[in-house]
Amino acid sequence: MSEPTLSSQLGVFLSRLSFNDLSETQIRQLKIYFLDWLGSAIAGQSGEPVRIILEVVRDLGGRPESTIIANQSHGNCLLAALANGASSHMVEMDDLHRESILHPATAIMPAVLALAEREKASGADLLLAIAVGYEAAIRVAVGVGPSHYRYWHTTATCGTFGAAAGASRLLGLNEEQTISAYGSAGTQAGGLWEFLTNNAMSKQLHPGKAALNGLLSALLAQKGFTGARKILEGEKGFFKATSADFDPARCLADLGKTFFFERNSLKYHASCGHTHSAIDAALQATGGAALDPDGIEKVTVAVYQGALDLLADVEPTNPYLAKFNLPFCIASALMFGQADLADFSTERIRDPRMVRMMQKIELRSDPALTAMYPRQWPARVEIVKPNGARLTGSVTYPKGDPENPLSEIEVVAKFKSLTRGLIAAEWADALCERALSLDRLSDVSTFFNR
Repeated sequence: MSEPTLSSQLGVFLSRLSFNDLSETQIRQLKIYFLDWLGSAIAGQSGEPVRIILEVVRDLGGRPESTIIANQSHGNCLLAALANGASSHMVEMDDLHRESILHPATAIMPAVLALAEREKASGADLLLAIAVGYEAAIRVAVGVGPSHYRYWHTTATCGTFGAAAGASRLLGLNEEQTISAYGSAGTQAGGLWEFLTNNAMSKQLHPGKAALNGLLSALLAQKGFTGARKILEGEKGFFKATSADFDPARCLADLGKTFFFERNSLKYHASCGHTHSAIDAALQATGGAALDPDGIEKVTVAVYQGALDLLADVEPTNPYLAKFNLPFCIASALMFGQADLADFSTERIRDPRMVRMMQKIELRSDPALTAMYPRQWPARVEIVKPNGARLTGSVTYPKGDPENPLSEIEVVAKFKSLTRGLIAAEWADALCERALSLDRLSDVSTFFNR
């Protein structure tokens, strides 16, 4: 009998998981996650990186197996996964999982949806594949540790494992085939943060390729293609190659007892997740009231070091990079009471009042907050007025975290806000209804039928 590996232990559990093993609460969560992701996939359609990927996908052609959401065309399942992964990560409103520092939906949903359409799977089968994909990706990311995130975009790397796991479950792969799919996923896992220094388009390529590579891994395994059995913990495996603080035990902690996907966060602000606690702390300090930069002496923002490691050197030279600039996001909250999609514009970046407000914001790393990360992503804000008066805010769980969740009504409202002007209101209503009743759909290939 082969020696148990991390891949085999994950593979055995996830390949045996059934839809009936999921609770009603978990099924409801998964449907909400799907709707939340779908809104981002539609909203990202006009982004320049997405436009370029769509052109390449169109030029490559292939059998019309799966829906390409951004333009409602059809392509082969691999290219649909690529395109849908890219579009759903464009507006920075897709979900995240704090402890794993991962955006699971944007890598996993495109792979399993494309395959479910091709295979004419049921909505229940799709939801199970989502659960399996999330659980695999999150557990690998928790196992590889936060040091991985310093250089590697976890969504791109660990998301590949999740896409492979979800696709393997949809294909009904046995345990050995699933292990091989993980092996092929791991050897393809990649995605470096260097793109942030010059606003390269890689951030959209990352989830698209994670979805494509994970799906490809499962399709290869189905045909007998083998992969490394110890792709995670091996001497030349994923953990040792990409992390300084990995812990295999974290990968399997409470497996079968606790589902990590239940602790997923849905974004409320249209910016990088590392800015959300600081935005909410600023709003807490002001009570949501708009402040004028001339009425503020100084704003001190304390965050965990991980946020500064990623964001400190990002300059808001365009609307997309502004989503990764803490002073810009906080200034938006202070001056306009929000950090919505419309707040990230060239006009706002050039607004002299915004520039003055940003110049008054001082960022610092707080060791106490750093010790809480990544289990929590906290922030504190102190606003000092010219007369010496101080306004303070402190947030551990921003709006959208599982401890402070969006309601189903709020997720529907978010979907309609993201898609307004891009699709007809009646179609938005229909998609919401279909997503929230996905478990009753007999054939996923009909989901987008008019």
